[in-house]
Amino acid sequence: MASTNRLPFSRSFALLASIAVIAAPVAGVTEQAYAQTQNSGATAGAQPPATPNNQTPPTASPTITTNPAMNAGPASVADLASGLLDAVVNISTSQKVKDEGNGPATPKVPDNSPYQDEFKDFFNNKKDDDSNRKVSSLGSGFVIDPAGYIVTNNHVIEGADDIEAIFPNGTKLKAKLIGTDTKTDLSVLKVEPKHPLTSVKFGDSSKMRIGDWVMAIGNPFGLGGSVTIGIVSARGRNINAGPYDNFIQTDAAINKGNSGGPLFNMKGEVIGINTAIISPSGGSIGIGFAVPSELAEGVVNQLRDFGETRRGWLGVRIQPVTDDVANSLGLSEAKGALVAGVIKGGPVDNGSIKAGDVILKFDGKDVEEMRDLPRVVAESTVGKEVDVVIYRDGKQQTVKVTLGRLEDSDQAAAASADKNKKPQLAPDDKGNSDGVINPDQGDEGDDDGMDGQDQGGDPQQSPQAQPPVQATSSILGMKLSTLTAENRKSFGIADSVDGVVITEVAPGSAAAEKGLKPGDVVVEVAQEFVQTPSAASEKVASLKREGRRNAQMMIASPKGDLRFIAVALE
Repeated sequence: MASTNRLPFSRSFALLASIAVIAAPVAGVTEQAYAQTQNSGATAGAQPPATPNNQTPPTASPTITTNPAMNAGPASVADLASGLLDAVVNISTSQKVKDEGNGPATPKVPDNSPYQDEFKDFFNNKKDDDSNRKVSSLGSGFVIDPAGYIVTNNHVIEGADDIEAIFPNGTKLKAKLIGTDTKTDLSVLKVEPKHPLTSVKFGDSSKMRIGDWVMAIGNPFGLGGSVTIGIVSARGRNINAGPYDNFIQTDAAINKGNSGGPLFNMKGEVIGINTAIISPSGGSIGIGFAVPSELAEGVVNQLRDFGETRRGWLGVRIQPVTDDVANSLGLSEAKGALVAGVIKGGPVDNGSIKAGDVILKFDGKDVEEMRDLPRVVAESTVGKEVDVVIYRDGKQQTVKVTLGRLEDSDQAAAASADKNKKPQLAPDDKGNSDGVINPDQGDEGDDDGMDGQDQGGDPQQSPQAQPPVQATSSILGMKLSTLTAENRKSFGIADSVDGVVITEVAPGSAAAEKGLKPGDVVVEVAQEFVQTPSAASEKVASLKREGRRNAQMMIASPKGDLRFIAVALE
């Protein structure tokens, strides 16, 4: 074995000699360059010392100074890692999986064969063994309390029948699931140690800057206690993993098995929980994502204290503020979250926030884009009174709102269902239903989402209170008609939806570019309720006279889904 690891002496000597020969000219160049640098620093006008004729002046050997700090390399993280390794554990899970239709079928054996019983026993026993296989998986976690509370990812322990925490010293303890949150992919476990455990604390991820050093410890590919180091590559990443995406991106090596492990700052504080990577091969390519502690800490504390999350709930349906919508409202820039509707029975059903408002700031935190609002609301305390800065009627206003509980939103939906009304999702101008704070997916009902509006007309008028049928009118490439029992039936428009129905859309028109189609209902134009085609035409004409470039419209689908769009004025 020694001969495979060491070179023979003669071969080693030859190799070293060749290296010396190659290195010699390089050293000469280095010395020459250094000497030139030294000479170039001489005082102007200085003369070299005289030398006797036919004698070569001695060449002074340059003194090469070295920088110990440069030779030492980057500062070591060994001391930091040594104090943290004992708090990071491997999470081992097992799950019983029932096989159906796998394995060879029992062969047909002739009756009265001398081996018939043996064949039956062999294949029947094999089938029983394979029908309930155990599948094991490995992940990471970290201790946050000496009493035995451990944090990991939900996807690490999801569906597990048995969970075990393996500590660096080899100790194995059965873990009990305390609580889990699928929206942030976090879970809290509890073990019963005989002695207090080494634990770590959460830090403030909001203070982390792009370029700050971070360290990950985990169990990649089953290799427990692995330490990797890198920097914060980016902040606030949205990878469509959940409604509250706000990931820290890092180039610290994160691989399979690192999930649920901690991401530390250089103070030894947990500022992230490693959750996902982008990799075509399954291995690290330097793009990893961690749930920031500013989001995770509150969730973990709630799971630990209550076994469930208790998130704040505003009770509104929102959509992005596009450049066209911002222009039509008079906003200087496209920012904030546009309120497309208010959930009946929700915290702001009292009219404090209305459809058409743009939420710019929530509890002192800026809402730069739509997806910021669900996160900051969810992070807020249930029952807390907060200030909400909104943009309404061309100016900013501040309203006070007392938050409800997100989990109670299901009860509000059920209450609406008792009245044959369910809160609807609010698609954006492309028909998507992203960014809904109240995630009631799959609802079907007739709620028009106009709760608390006061725009000079009652949008909840019954069909019997409709005005007489008027002639249709054409604006912005669409033909409008008053809602009647006939066109409600032909387009399948719910009775609770009110406004003027679009019967035709000209191809290539401004309305067509915004995705409007026959059967859609124009509920508002520039935040004014319209119930007749002539009212809509007059409002568009007044906007043109004012020099507006876009007309903001609230559009209802036949089922009552609401959205705001800005249609260019021709």
